[in-house]
Amino acid sequence: MTGIVIVAHTPVASAMLGFVEHAFGVMPQGVRAVDIPAHEDTKISFDRVLEAAKGVNSGKGVLILTDVMGATPANVASKIEAAGAVTGLAAPVIVLAGLNLPMLMRCISHRSDDLESLAQKALQGGQHGILRLGAKVT
Repeated sequence: MTGIVIVAHTPVASAMLGFVEHAFGVMPQGVRAVDIPAHEDTKISFDRVLEAAKGVNSGKGVLILTDVMGATPANVASKIEAAGAVTGLAAPVIVLAGLNLPMLMRCISHRSDDLESLAQKALQGGQHGILRLGAKVT
């Protein structure tokens, strides 16, 4: 099963993981959250995200979901993806930024898919989950 790590500004990652447990009625295996507090040294953040990725890695790859492109959580996750085998993770990593709940629900529902397929479904879920509701504003 593809491992999933949610990396976001404190307390977003934990809140997203809490939503997963609420929505699915159980905390799924192979999913972890890492909250990145303001002003944490990026080396410490890197080590914590790497530890989470190793913890969910079953050999089929790790999908890392981050909140905002260009911010510390995404930058740290991207360094893990770029470092590859140097980290000792021994699995492919894909990082997606722009995390939202529809994206996360799609990931949990399809986490038995291979890494590339899961990443594509996550992107689709995130994009299709953004809708305008209500009447048109004039």
